[in-house]
Amino acid sequence: MSYAGSNPGPFDPSDPFGPSRPRRSPLRRPLTVALAALVPGALLGWLAYEALGGTGSGGANGTGAGAAPSVLSSPADGAGSAGGDGKTGVGTGTASASAPAGSGATSLQGKVVVIDPGHNPTNYQHTADINRKVDIGTNRKECDTTGTSTNSGYSEAEFTLDVAHRLRTLLQEQGATVRLTQDGDRPYGPCVDERARIGNAAHADAVVSIHADGAGTGQRGFHVILPGAVHAGAADTRAIVAPSKDLGKLIAGDFTRATGTSPSNYVGDGTGLVTREDLGGLNLSTVPKVFIECGNMRDTKDAALLTSGAWRQKAAQGMSEGIVSFLHGS
Repeated sequence: MSYAGSNPGPFDPSDPFGPSRPRRSPLRRPLTVALAALVPGALLGWLAYEALGGTGSGGANGTGAGAAPSVLSSPADGAGSAGGDGKTGVGTGTASASAPAGSGATSLQGKVVVIDPGHNPTNYQHTADINRKVDIGTNRKECDTTGTSTNSGYSEAEFTLDVAHRLRTLLQEQGATVRLTQDGDRPYGPCVDERARIGNAAHADAVVSIHADGAGTGQRGFHVILPGAVHAGAADTRAIVAPSKDLGKLIAGDFTRATGTSPSNYVGDGTGLVTREDLGGLNLSTVPKVFIECGNMRDTKDAALLTSGAWRQKAAQGMSEGIVSFLHGS
């Protein structure tokens, strides 16, 4: 406090003839008593404010930049920015919002998922290569096919690769190790037998092969293809039939909820589940594996969904939720 000004008060230290002792103001004692009472209260209030994190804008806990984190702060019970997908902070009441993705009780650390985007965008340029026959255990079939497309020319291979990328991101956020059988990084294929070997060699906890169907107009909906019990030649699926069925059922249920679409109206009797023994990608797998036909590209209503980026994100979310549920239970 400065004494500068035109009225220095009852005692002017610049006056050499002033009294040797300052005169006491009649208000001094009451003010001293008041301050003595107020200062401890103010100090306690400030300490409580700091303990609760203040109202600064510099961090997730509301503290300003450089402020020490509050030891009394606690995460909100069940809070999170994205619901239901196991991300950090969702529904646990214990994880910090700033914790790295894939950490905590819902983490998929140590789990391996192989995503198999059906076909290849440039298969059509290598017809001789993809038409050659490979052994699928029960018989021999073409290495691969070009896949189907919508009436407007949006190819199944483009669709499957886009959904695979979205699904990979979601699973990696959960902490899973994810591998794609192809990423548009090879001229054609891989062949169906190699696709199976990729999942086997990775010791995958789950493999999902993504497709879209090319059925007739009016035939709509998705279906998940499960491996049948095959034991012939190089194929022996007996050990994976049960876990693959569990994986398929979980994906089918979550795919329905996430996308709002119904199971196929032309195969599977409304269950969304179909068992087949003629697909090399399933026959040669030694790890849990399913195919999913996400819709019918030849039906205009389904095609409108399949060509929508927003819907493809929902499709990836549904697959992710089913895979995550399977891996947590396996």
